[in-house]
Amino acid sequence: MAMMKTVIRRLGLAAAAAGVLVLAAPIAPPALARGPDSVADLAEGLIDSVVNISTSQTVAGSRGVPLPEVPDGSPFQEFFDDFFNRQQQQPDSTPRKVQSLGSGFVIDASGIIITNNHVIEGADEITANFNDGTKLKATVLGHDSKTDLAVLKVEPAKPLKALKFGDSEKLRVGDWVMAIGNPFGLGGTVTVGIVSARNRDINSGPYDNFIQTDAAINRGNSGGPLFNMDGEVIGINTAIISPSGGSIGIGFAVPSSSAINVVAQLREFGETRRGWLGVRIQQVTDEIAESLGLGQARGALVAGVTEDGPAAAAGIQPGDVIVSFAGRPVVQMRDLPRLVADAEIGKAVEVVVVRKGAEVTLKTTPGRLEENDEAAAAASSTPPAEPAKPADLKVLGMTLVDMTPALRTQYGIAQAVNGVVVTAVEPGSSAADNGIEAGNVIVEVAQETVGTLEDVQKPIEARQKEGGKLVPVLVANKDGDFRYVALRLGN
Repeated sequence: MAMMKTVIRRLGLAAAAAGVLVLAAPIAPPALARGPDSVADLAEGLIDSVVNISTSQTVAGSRGVPLPEVPDGSPFQEFFDDFFNRQQQQPDSTPRKVQSLGSGFVIDASGIIITNNHVIEGADEITANFNDGTKLKATVLGHDSKTDLAVLKVEPAKPLKALKFGDSEKLRVGDWVMAIGNPFGLGGTVTVGIVSARNRDINSGPYDNFIQTDAAINRGNSGGPLFNMDGEVIGINTAIISPSGGSIGIGFAVPSSSAINVVAQLREFGETRRGWLGVRIQQVTDEIAESLGLGQARGALVAGVTEDGPAAAAGIQPGDVIVSFAGRPVVQMRDLPRLVADAEIGKAVEVVVVRKGAEVTLKTTPGRLEENDEAAAAASSTPPAEPAKPADLKVLGMTLVDMTPALRTQYGIAQAVNGVVVTAVEPGSSAADNGIEAGNVIVEVAQETVGTLEDVQKPIEARQKEGGKLVPVLVANKDGDFRYVALRLGN
């Protein structure tokens, strides 16, 4: 509208200056892209493939009377407090059925349905309700909590109408999308909006990569499809941000690019089989990028490598910055877990790392991620204490001493952790700002392994002579969890 007013104003000024009488006439608006006139035909062809998912679950009974909210000081507050305290003293343990509703969609005419894991999690009975009134019992073929996806199977009397996945990587911010689902149990409901953003991380899991849309998504839409204007499923609606529980135009969908591989594995194996590299990584900040000579912040910084893991076998080292995996760029840290998870287990891929300012190409063969595996902390025996006080070094805002059995015992440092020990940190220093504390261990300075105080001094002095302002330091806590920090020189 602002553009139209500007055009009209300019035409008026030009006509008056020429002294010519101009009759008022309709002025064509500028050619602007607009949304579709109607999605009726598109919706009509898709809605029969979208189902309402109803579940029931048996839970331990309770009186289930919610405590009402009353203002502090209200004359009813004492009454309600007394009443509900009595209720809590008289629990009712009779089991009861809890119902819930969600959405899903057919991807195979034989009866394969996709929905969200949280829609069916813990359910005793699952029913798929179709647009024509058909109700079919569903069984779970597989589910994955990390991507919030589940695959169901029904036994239809005749082939179902299946939907196709589209390529979510081709989506652009501003593209039109359409959602169909079961909001608040109302049945097949169509809403339209645009792609508001891509690659959203909402801190729901390690593989967050959501499509954000302003198409109305409400409770009950979970598990329903998000379509492009070609009628392809490019997302599975899974979450909203809302203080009220209703749509405020911020909804999130799992992109098809993330879902396709997970769905295939759930159908074939009943579980996910993700790739595993065996590295501990951290975000590359601007300060760390400068200290490593990277230029701009990019990639995933390797803070630790699992012994005997695929990364170790490939020669990946702590301090490497992984910038490419299997031919795809690693723009930021959270890109790498998704790329590794999608990698084919047992098939060699190229990994490009930046090591001491130069790119190095390596080959690694991803293993299989065991979801319940955790690195075990190294056991340590208790050696006798040493009476002698070791010499110390004050540098970069820290007081450092050589590792001794006594210090290892004092701070509970695992036997696998080696380096020099931090015994004090100067308040307000760069070390303090980066969360270094007494009991931490300095493992590397300027990507050089340190075992003594002299090992710490040499790379710092070299960096100062080069005119550097920051130096990368690898720090370990007592349990052997590593991370890089960039410390200012001159502290």
